[in-house]
Amino acid sequence: KARMPVGISAPRAGGPDELQRISGVGTKNEQILHSLGFYHFDQIAQWSDEQVEWVDGYLRFNGRIRRENWVEQCRLLAAGDEAEFARLYGTGGMVDASGTTQSGEKTRR
Repeated sequence: KARMPVGISAPRAGGPDELQRISGVGTKNEQILHSLGFYHFDQIAQWSDEQVEWVDGYLRFNGRIRRENWVEQCRLLAAGDEAEFARLYGTGGMVDASGTTQSGEKTRR
């Protein structure tokens, strides 16, 4: 059964992580995640399958969180494994210095 993951009331000291780095998260979804109490990569990295199902249903994503590997992306980002993140997801949801997004092995279309 899907169950809501427990968020926190405010970002920890140092402010929120840049959740838009997650491939598939833009400004609107970042704001929604913040409204649910999710500000940090390590929070999303810990979501169980049931919690992913709840958030996916709440956002009406039809399985998108699993397809886009949000939990795996956040595990890499929370661990600071930038090289592996870039290899698999490119620049994630962010534009690079040239103003474009770069694909990785798991985000190529």
